[in-house]
Amino acid sequence: MQILIGIDGGGTKTAICAASVNEPMLRYSKFSGVSWREHGVSEVVQKLKGALSDLVGEHYNHIAGIAMGLPCYGESAKGDAALEKAISDTFTPIPVHLTNDVEVGWAGSMALEPGINVVAGTGSIAYGKDHQGKTARCGGWSEFFGDEGSGYWMGRKVMELFSKQSDGRIPKDELYYIIFKELNLENDISFIDLMHTKYFGYRNQVADLQLLAEKAALAGSPSAKALYNEAVNELLLLVKAIKTQLDFNTNPWSVSYSGGVFKAGELVLPKFIKEIEKLGGRVLSPHFEPVEGAVLLAFQRFYPQGLSKVQKMMEENNGKL
Repeated sequence: MQILIGIDGGGTKTAICAASVNEPMLRYSKFSGVSWREHGVSEVVQKLKGALSDLVGEHYNHIAGIAMGLPCYGESAKGDAALEKAISDTFTPIPVHLTNDVEVGWAGSMALEPGINVVAGTGSIAYGKDHQGKTARCGGWSEFFGDEGSGYWMGRKVMELFSKQSDGRIPKDELYYIIFKELNLENDISFIDLMHTKYFGYRNQVADLQLLAEKAALAGSPSAKALYNEAVNELLLLVKAIKTQLDFNTNPWSVSYSGGVFKAGELVLPKFIKEIEKLGGRVLSPHFEPVEGAVLLAFQRFYPQGLSKVQKMMEENNGKL
């Protein structure tokens, strides 16, 4: 039995899928983040090896290839070299296709078809591939000075809005009152200590503040509504930048999406779709999860004769992770 592995690594969570077409099988598992910048190369690679061993068990020697999308890969020559060596030392003789996690997001969302995928989760980034196979990436620079339109970026904006509304630089609205209540603040100034002790340094915690902005926007908060409009505009900039770098020979050209920010219902997706259509594109619902995109990349690279069959299996599985 030949097994192909797809890995969608993230900063806060990681998903693995094992697939075989010789003996129909799809196995999934999830665990914590695998950013080498945060955890170190050695810890990340050992975590991947352990999770993979747990998933396939006695079938480990049947693995014929792995497509591994990891955060931060391609962003540091020194870090990439260390990661590549550690992965080679750990997984040889299994062949590994190592790439940035943005590519597996595209592969799943677009099912390997030409188009652009926009990710707006904890961070934000976009990736596209045209009909000639040319690729382009945009965004994903760093939460410290980029990741515009992401949950983390919005979380920091929520902090800013609360502080400004608290001391009267801008009018108080529903956002202020919802944050005060939901975070169980004793007084306004206690917000500072809470952010320092519970949020700073925890990307997923900061990104979760976006959910309070969503609640406020749906309650009518002008500042929260404006924040979501700003987020959509930032995500549109990613699409526009990639579109200028690639050559799509279909009209309309295709865009898809993934990440928690797009789950904010009427606040994000309707405007995003409308603006993409104005540009001559069309927005498609994600075809598969990113981890399934990693599986498709593994089959495309290491067992192309099984690609159509595994894609059919995943369609029948209906993305049940």
